[in-house]
Amino acid sequence: MNFRKYLVLAGVTVFAVAGDSMLSHGMKQVGAISLHHLQSVFLAVANPWVALGILFLLGFFAAYTNALSWADLTYVMPATALGYVLLALVARFVLHEHISPLRWIGIVLITAGVGFVAGGPALTEHPLGEAAKLAEKAHADAVPSGVES
Repeated sequence: MNFRKYLVLAGVTVFAVAGDSMLSHGMKQVGAISLHHLQSVFLAVANPWVALGILFLLGFFAAYTNALSWADLTYVMPATALGYVLLALVARFVLHEHISPLRWIGIVLITAGVGFVAGGPALTEHPLGEAAKLAEKAHADAVPSGVES
């Protein structure tokens, strides 16, 4: 893994935490909305905190899809688990929400689970991938150098 890939994973975490926090803060200001009254949905999106939260969540989605383009889901999901810890800390100390001890235990268990999978490779080698590499090598060996096929 290079620095850019670590940056993408950090972006996934930071964008998700920031987006969820801003969305929560904005929706507390807006209050309850109903899909039966679409005007309330549009008014909610007009709230600056909600709009900013949506933009950050779009950034999360872009970084997340980028990460999935070069790593397995079983690697990307645990790598983003730090977001659960950060989100709980933001909810507790910035949004002043109560977090029960049972939720803290759940967050600790999720974080501990990350340790079990963090040592694995970013991309699992698939048999098809190996076959494609062998075919490419065989093709390169069969074609004289300097000649395009």
